[in-house]
This record gives sequence, C-alpha cells and structure tokens, in this order.
Amino acid sequence: MKKIYLGFLVPFYLYGQNLNQLVDSSLQNQLVASTKQNITSLQSQYKSVQNSYMPSLTVGANYSNTNEETAAVANSSIVGYAKINYVLYDGGKKGARFNAFKSNINSANMSLEALKNNISIQVVNYYFNYHSLLAQKEAKHQEITQLNAQYNRLVKFMDAGTATSDEIDKIKSRVENANVTLHEIELNLQNILHNLEYITAQNVTIESGSTIKDVQGKKENLRSDIKALEFDMKKILADARATKSSNFPMVSLDNTLNYYDMNYDNPAFDNGVDSQNVFKLNLSWKLYDFDATNSAYQSIYKQYKSLKSKYEYEKNKASIDLKLAIKSYNIAKLKIDSATSALKAATSTYETIQAKYQNGLVDNVAYLESLSERFSALGVLKSAKYDLEIKKANIIYYSGKNVWEYIK
Repeated sequence: MKKIYLGFLVPFYLYGQNLNQLVDSSLQNQLVASTKQNITSLQSQYKSVQNSYMPSLTVGANYSNTNEETAAVANSSIVGYAKINYVLYDGGKKGARFNAFKSNINSANMSLEALKNNISIQVVNYYFNYHSLLAQKEAKHQEITQLNAQYNRLVKFMDAGTATSDEIDKIKSRVENANVTLHEIELNLQNILHNLEYITAQNVTIESGSTIKDVQGKKENLRSDIKALEFDMKKILADARATKSSNFPMVSLDNTLNYYDMNYDNPAFDNGVDSQNVFKLNLSWKLYDFDATNSAYQSIYKQYKSLKSKYEYEKNKASIDLKLAIKSYNIAKLKIDSATSALKAATSTYETIQAKYQNGLVDNVAYLESLSERFSALGVLKSAKYDLEIKKANIIYYSGKNVWEYIK
C-alpha cells in the first residue's frame, strides 16, 4: 500500500507532456498573467472615470475667531456646508472618454488573445520540430548501427586478407561524421526543451501523438492582433473628439447648503440667519484660445490616420499571409508524397546494392551511399509529416482562429 501512495507523489513533469498540455501550461505563464492584470487595471480605471461623472457631494466645516468684531465678522463662528455638483453637458467629452476606455479595454483583450495565439503557434512549432529532430536522430542511430556492423564485418575480412584498410577507413569516417551530426541534433533537441521551459516556466518532457485538426474549409477571420489595432484606432479617434469638446459650451449646476453658528458679542450685528441654500446653474464657453484646441485635435487625428494606414496594411498583409500558408500546406502534402516515393526507391536500391556488396559485386562506396540515402529518406519522410502539422497550424493562425482549439 505504501508503494501505491508513493506513486501519487511522482511529479507530473516526469511524465511526457502532449501538445495540449504544453500549450495549456504556456498560456498560464507570467507574460499572460501580466497582460490579464493590465486588463483588470484598465477596467478599474474605466469604472473610476464613470463614477467621476456622477453627482458629487462635498461636506465641510470651519471654525474662526477674530479680535475685532464687525457686522460682517463675528467674534467667533462655526460654518458647515454641504455641496452637490453635477455636470449637465461638457461638449461631448464624457461620451468620448467612455468610448476611448471601452476601445482601450477591447484592444487589450484582443492583444491578450493575440499573445496567446502567438505563444500557441510557437509551442506548436517547437513540438513538431522536436519530433522531426527525434526522427532524424533515430534514423542516424540506425545508420550508425548498420555502419558499425559493416565495420566489424570488414575488420574480420581484413584479418583474413580479403578486405583493405581503405574500406575500413571509409566506414570509420562515415561513423564519425554521423556521430557529429547526432551531437548537433541532440543540441537542437535540448535547445527546444529549454525554450519550452522558458515559455511554460516548468520542466518539460515531450510525448508524441498530438496532431492538428484538419484545416479544410476554414474561413478567414480578422486576426486578434489586427482587431487590437482596430480598437486602438477607435480609442485615438475618441481621444481626438474628447479634445475637440473644449470648443463647446459646458453647463453644470451646484447646490450649496450652508449652516451658520455666529457668536456676536454685540447683538446688534446678529442678523438671525442660521442657514442659507444657494443654487447655481453655470455656463462657460471658451470662445478663443489662439487655435490651441484645434491644433491639439489635429495632432491626435493625424495619429488616428497614421494608425488607420497601418491597420489597412496589416489587414492586407494578413490576407496574403493566409494565401501563402495555404500554398505552403499544399506543397507540404506534395512533399510527403515525394518523400514516400523517395524512401521506397532508396530502400529498393539499398537492398539491391547490399546483396551485391555482400557478394563482392560493388565496392563499399556504393554501399555506403545507398545506406546513407535510405536512412536520410526515412528521416525526410517523418520530418515532412511533422512539417505538415505545422503548416496546418499556420493556416489556423492566419485564418484568425485560436490555434489551441484545434489541437488533438
């Protein structure tokens, strides 16, 4: 029973993680958390601005004492007041500010989606490139095994005087080159694992089996990063309108209730007024400011025009990127067909040359070439299949879909 309990204590990361698990972990990293906090902050700011336009109530009091009493100033007094203020019209500034905040929050939400999609496509690339490298590593291991077997065979023949040292040296050279390639593949595998650890903030081990759902019939949507640009445009346009509102009149009202407690030494000065309510309706209109408001508006509006141009550029670029992604996907399918045929041909050639080589009909140069081509073709086919999965993910990404929703 103790052994069973200990099994539950084995850390999760000791088991292989499939693509779904890797993406889920990456979408909870510190960068995503920071972006979410930023959105929460913007929402709180928006709430604060909304509340600032509600009627405000202010209360206060003061005590005074004077050494020369007059009819206007009592010897000592206590004054309390309650004041309500509300802006009835501000030239449309309130609505513009609200629209600016809503656009800013929407932009932040779209930026979060774009960040998650960028992280997802990055993890997808790492995952399938990792398995592609594993396929190359496996093929290289098999090649080395075959080479070593032939090396041992030729050593025996050389001892018997039926093989030459140059044949052995050629195989030995091939083994050394294959080992160097193997070390390079291993380094690339480690780099991918380290990069995934940066993204997921945890130890990573990768298991096979994950694929990307079929991409046929995917309609093009606007990508989240481009939607964020669209909301940024709306935010800047709202800022421009808020600035322009200074050219319009402003109407506000306030109502102040004062309470007086006047202590006159001379009763003749006391007017008997203990409280006073004052209601005011205020109108202000800035008629001329040396074109300062209009210049500020034009400056912000030009920012809007600049961002609009960038938005149109990115939208057009995204459409082209999708077309290229679809073409790349179709080419990747053709590569699989080609690699399958190449492997079939290389295997057939290898089997023929191997039989001839063992019977002394061809030299070891031809044999080594056929051996290398066979295992290279095997690695190319596996890599082509993994590359197709990446091409699927690219179509999903450029279609404006969430990549993580299409992993299986």
